[in-house]
Amino acid sequence: MLYYLLKYINDLFHPPVLRVIEYLTFRASAAAITALLITLFVGPGFINYLKSRIIEPIKEEAPPEHRKKKAVPTMGGLLIIFSIEISVLLWSKFNDPHVWLIMLAVLWMGVIGFIDDYRKVVLKIKGGLSARYKLIGQVTLGLVIGLYTWFDPAFSVLLSTTTVPFFKYLTIDYGIFYIPIVIFIITAVSNAVNLTDGLDGLASGSSAIVVMGLGGFSYLAGNAVYASYLNIPFIAGGGEIAVVCMAIVMSCVGFLWFNSNPAEIFMGDTGSLALGSAIAVIALLIKQELLLPVMAGIFFLETLSVSLQVLYFKYTKMRFGQGRRIFLMAPLHHHFQLKGWAEQKIVIRFWIVTILFFLASLMTLKLR
Repeated sequence: MLYYLLKYINDLFHPPVLRVIEYLTFRASAAAITALLITLFVGPGFINYLKSRIIEPIKEEAPPEHRKKKAVPTMGGLLIIFSIEISVLLWSKFNDPHVWLIMLAVLWMGVIGFIDDYRKVVLKIKGGLSARYKLIGQVTLGLVIGLYTWFDPAFSVLLSTTTVPFFKYLTIDYGIFYIPIVIFIITAVSNAVNLTDGLDGLASGSSAIVVMGLGGFSYLAGNAVYASYLNIPFIAGGGEIAVVCMAIVMSCVGFLWFNSNPAEIFMGDTGSLALGSAIAVIALLIKQELLLPVMAGIFFLETLSVSLQVLYFKYTKMRFGQGRRIFLMAPLHHHFQLKGWAEQKIVIRFWIVTILFFLASLMTLKLR
């Protein structure tokens, strides 16, 4: 909205200073600063409000260290979503379909996560929203995103074709499997971020790093010269995604102000599902979804640890009559917690690993 107002003033009166509104770098920076300030200023009052009403229930199977967190409020994802939406509304070209598809994903899964959190912490329903209904929400979102991009001419040129990381000329055409793949990626990534949200600052810090990387790729993909030189798909209007990415990054950074150990607030499923769906949709729109196992490698490892744990337990129970475990506890961060690592050390080391994955994803640009 502010972008359109300033553009109108610039077109009408031509003040030299307002020409910067057309630069992506300026608007991305403005969106980032706005998101950070909103989070920092709204955060304290929001936390105080939640403290008197909404407290995160601690899972019975959680490590003993989590017992001391029983008085910490949840649903902090509402703060992240609010700062993202306001920042993007102010500084992006909101009529761009790339922008509102990402915002739709954030709101959609944010609502699903909110219902889950509300049932757990307010209605005291153990388990919150059942996995079936979460899956329905994820699949429906994937279906909406898939169908819209399939039928909208703006997305039709590169619709079902994607590039393969580390290979210069290798591409894959999904064909009729495009929509199922969109559904799978949105479901998988949103669940992966949700699984990672188990320690103070882990999901928010890791998400900020991953979205920062996606923002860089979207900026390059939206520039025909850069895209051609780096041999990545040119996405007309894709540069606008960088504005959204920076808003998401700094919303997460602002949330870390309150979510770092010891946390004053948890994001809950409200935030983790919203961030996961945003990461998935951004990657799909800029044709970098096959890069997610590298760029978002920490989320992939967390999900893999759960899958391996469950499969191995079932296999050993069937073969030996008693289930065995690979890890002390899954997801992976709980394994290290039970090994005696301090929570802050686990989180910082996971951030470092996420940065390494981010750098590895940048290497794919030149390897192409």
